[in-house]
Amino acid sequence: MAALTSRPEATTAAREPVIELQDARKVYRSGAIEFEALRGIDLEIHEGEYVAIMGPSGSGKSTLMNVLGCLDTLTSGSYRLAGSDVRDLDEAELAEVRNRRIGFVFQQFNLLPSLAAWQNVELPLMYGRVPRADRRARAARALDRVGLGSRLDNRPGELSGGQQQRVAVARALVGEPTMILADEPTGNLDTVSTNDVLELFDELHEAGRTIVLITHETEVAARAKRVVVVRDGRLQDAEVLAS
Repeated sequence: MAALTSRPEATTAAREPVIELQDARKVYRSGAIEFEALRGIDLEIHEGEYVAIMGPSGSGKSTLMNVLGCLDTLTSGSYRLAGSDVRDLDEAELAEVRNRRIGFVFQQFNLLPSLAAWQNVELPLMYGRVPRADRRARAARALDRVGLGSRLDNRPGELSGGQQQRVAVARALVGEPTMILADEPTGNLDTVSTNDVLELFDELHEAGRTIVLITHETEVAARAKRVVVVRDGRLQDAEVLAS
């Protein structure tokens, strides 16, 4: 397995960063108790990069994912997404960013069991007010891209775990986002299905997508081009991880 490093690739140096965190801090409060989940993180991710964020349970990596996906806000510090300060966006604008710029893939597939695969995939288009006539065609194309063009009408219960995660990836892709955020996307999959999903991410990266992958597994992180390690809410110094 190739060595992994948290240093940016040299080829990204001339690109504009799509993600810029400066002194990012997140504090959760419950009565008099405070917990600092992020403790002054500085991070840049450039357009077209494939970055894995690693860390043990409780390290802050999921909080970081939620901040990057505009699902949570910082207590202090700044987050610029594609050059825009997220603090300047209102709720409607944040919803637009989440729906159009970012595709989400989670460990839990989050598919609606009563809906066919294509209906699950079209949901972001419904929120984006895409005309009904266009939605099924776009959902079908997205499913075809992940190798499920023949399973449009199957419900989640009729699909394997790996196929369900591919439906979730198709749902993330259907709005043509520039960035994919994946939080432990292989956590519920067997080895074969894990490899299938990671091959999809490889293809998306090769096609120019920015991919940020949250994982605690070294073997999964090995597919990324850069690895960022989070421990106790802080980024670690540049590390090389080897098998």
